[in-house]
Amino acid sequence: MRGALGGPRVLLRRLREVMAEPVSAQDRLDKIVVLIAANMVAEVCSVYVLRVDQTLELYATEGLNRDAVHLTVMRVDEGLVGHVAREAESLALSDAQAHPEFAYRPETGEEVYNSFLGVPILRAGNTLGVLVVQNRARRTYTEEEIEALQTTAMVLAEMIASGELTALAKPGAEPAIRRPLHLKGVALADGLGLGHVVLHEPRVKVTNVIADDVVKETARLDAAIGKLRHSIDVMLEDDGLAKAGEHRDILEAYRMFAHDRGWMHKMREAVLSGLTAEGAVERVQSDTRARMMRASDPYLRERLHDLDDLANRLLRELTGRNRGPEREALPENAILVARNMSPAALLDYDRSRIRGLVLEEGGTTSHVTIVARALGIAAVGQVENAAGLADPGDPMIVDGQAGEVHLRPPGDVEEAYAEKVRFRARRQAQYAALRTRPSVTKDGVHVDLHLNAGLLVDLPHIAETGAAGIGLFRTELQFMIASAFPRISEQLKLYRAVLDAAGDRPVTFRTLDIGGDKVLPYMRTVEEENPALGWRAIRLGLDRPGLLRSQVRALLRAGSGRELRLMFPMVAAVDEFDRARAIVERELTHLRKHGHGLPEKVFVGAMVEVPSLLFQLDEILSRADFLSVGSNDLVQFLYAADRSNVRVADRFDPLSPPALRAFRMVAEAGLRHGKPVTLCGELASRPLEAVALAALGYRALSVSPAAIGPVKAMMLELDVSAARRILLPMLEDHSGTADPRAALTAFAKASGLPL
Repeated sequence: MRGALGGPRVLLRRLREVMAEPVSAQDRLDKIVVLIAANMVAEVCSVYVLRVDQTLELYATEGLNRDAVHLTVMRVDEGLVGHVAREAESLALSDAQAHPEFAYRPETGEEVYNSFLGVPILRAGNTLGVLVVQNRARRTYTEEEIEALQTTAMVLAEMIASGELTALAKPGAEPAIRRPLHLKGVALADGLGLGHVVLHEPRVKVTNVIADDVVKETARLDAAIGKLRHSIDVMLEDDGLAKAGEHRDILEAYRMFAHDRGWMHKMREAVLSGLTAEGAVERVQSDTRARMMRASDPYLRERLHDLDDLANRLLRELTGRNRGPEREALPENAILVARNMSPAALLDYDRSRIRGLVLEEGGTTSHVTIVARALGIAAVGQVENAAGLADPGDPMIVDGQAGEVHLRPPGDVEEAYAEKVRFRARRQAQYAALRTRPSVTKDGVHVDLHLNAGLLVDLPHIAETGAAGIGLFRTELQFMIASAFPRISEQLKLYRAVLDAAGDRPVTFRTLDIGGDKVLPYMRTVEEENPALGWRAIRLGLDRPGLLRSQVRALLRAGSGRELRLMFPMVAAVDEFDRARAIVERELTHLRKHGHGLPEKVFVGAMVEVPSLLFQLDEILSRADFLSVGSNDLVQFLYAADRSNVRVADRFDPLSPPALRAFRMVAEAGLRHGKPVTLCGELASRPLEAVALAALGYRALSVSPAAIGPVKAMMLELDVSAARRILLPMLEDHSGTADPRAALTAFAKASGLPL
């Protein structure tokens, strides 16, 4: 670009001066289009801004009729400007009027101009507007000129994103950067959350985009790229990742992106046009993001996350924040927004301030979802581009029941949800009134409702809900939030606190269920092709007996003078249970020998999660004191459907005949042997599914704290005998057409059950 005022660097410096002037937003825009037109040797320069109603409004022009400013409005499916906005790609034409999408607007007076160059104004891949230059002559715009105009558009993007132009807009026609968005996802955890956005992995904010010294910025960019490549090489050389496998392929692809010459060339070109190294990374990634978000190929869209992460890592190198995102103090009503996150990451936040969780991924039975439910946090998953659309501090509403998210909601929506919150509070008060009532059905069947828990913060829920006890205490959560392996004394303190809080109500402790996707940050991990089917839970405990023994010892000491119930997760064979129970006996002997107090009675049980145990029920029940069905994993393994994979997690219905037959097998085996059987998966927390479980013979369910009220309210109105008459014949129907969910839904409606 060789214009009258020099190249793009000169233009950017002039733009910086204009941006610093104490003038109105309109005056600033007017000066900017004059500068660009002069620099580009163009007769016309115009800025169109995308509005909340998805139309484009002319905000400033040099060369067209100025009376058309704020009057000319076009749809995104209309004209060349609409084409640029819609496709988020530059468009250069030497004969614009010959293009099939050319739209004539007489009020602008642009019919005399033949050449057209339009570039999208992008931020984080989202289109904010269009920047256009035009010439009378039929001119071919060079790659250098297109590149320079794209660079200039970055400055306008920051101006629009700052909200400076909002004052120029009519109500209802504000710039789209602040537009309300209604986003659909998948309901993960029930509840309503009203608050403000906190990005779990915040984008590095680029504040200075205009370079003072291009040579210096090029050197900074090259140095940061070198450090980034080195850090990826170090990751790949790690012993735990050295073996071949899917994880290795992913990291190799990651390294390929980091060494991609095209990516590097684009960033260097952006620096040479006058941007800082940070501005160049931001601009190139914004362009890449805009293209990939519109790609139809799902593989390319998935790779967008890799490139986003790579760009953010590079920005952290450039800004000196390469240790990772700094955790800022949470506002009083935080809505966490993330691509995905681990349970440990969620637990790392001040939970008293979190009102909601929004994930771009996340399945209904993923572990972070289970923790969110336990903490009473409304959560919605599979919200596309949530982290790219939201800015820190944006108002947001999370509807964990409908699976919807409202970003920057208008006043009427906010007030409607505020009323919903008040209604839910009244309903919770009604549930609280049931707290002391026994959970007995209309036909006199006792179905005890226990809590699923895992943290000290869960303990007050025992009294608040009137739960019969804790049916599942997930001991691994203490390990996941700790910075080092908890000592026996620390474990002992927690387990005693749990038993004290429960009083005379039973507590069932599950031994460590780590491995798979539950990784301890201080424990060396072993990469596996299929971690859910790999070295985890009881398998890890038996191979590392010192780990299991220390936990069992802490549990036995905590249970001194009282009854203690402990169970082993993911038992696949009777031999595993025998070996684990032998460890309990060995620790009891050790405590007796050293004069420690012992529990009055120790009940040892197994979790039924692995389908192989369905065919060893008589053998396991001859050894175990009780069984507990982990429906999340059992359904996952029955259908070979990874519950953390959003493509298949919800493909199979747990109320389908195969799953219900498996649940019935366990309940009937427990009855035959006179041993108690509980179901402690998330399935029991949903009232309709609880109807099915009661009909199958389950007389103890362990549910999330928030589910106690709704499930008890349903149980009080349920006729179990009537439900059995509906459900059991369907399990004997081998036609393949039985639909238990539909039948139970109709039964519940006819019976007036509160679901």
